[in-house]
Amino acid sequence: MKIIKHAVAGTVESSDIMITVQPVETEENTIELESSVEKQFGQQIRKVITEILEKTGVHGVAVTAVDKGALDCTIKARMITALHRAAETESYHWKELDLWND
Repeated sequence: MKIIKHAVAGTVESSDIMITVQPVETEENTIELESSVEKQFGQQIRKVITEILEKTGVHGVAVTAVDKGALDCTIKARMITALHRAAETESYHWKELDLWND
């Protein structure tokens, strides 16, 4: 999946996460996280974000996440939505990516 533009998914409401993705000049992915529970769950949030980037084959993107206590399934859904919006894809291949089985 090639990221071609800036995109956002989610909100800053309680129990949600706002994910912003944008293409960068390098092939490296970066993750910037703001969360009131970062000390407790920051590592897990980054792990979920990284897992989605790897499974979708995305490289060269900057991810900004503003977390308000989202569960892993919400983080996955917001990441997938933001990436598809940023890639301007019109179809989703959920089963092929095997994103929901841990």
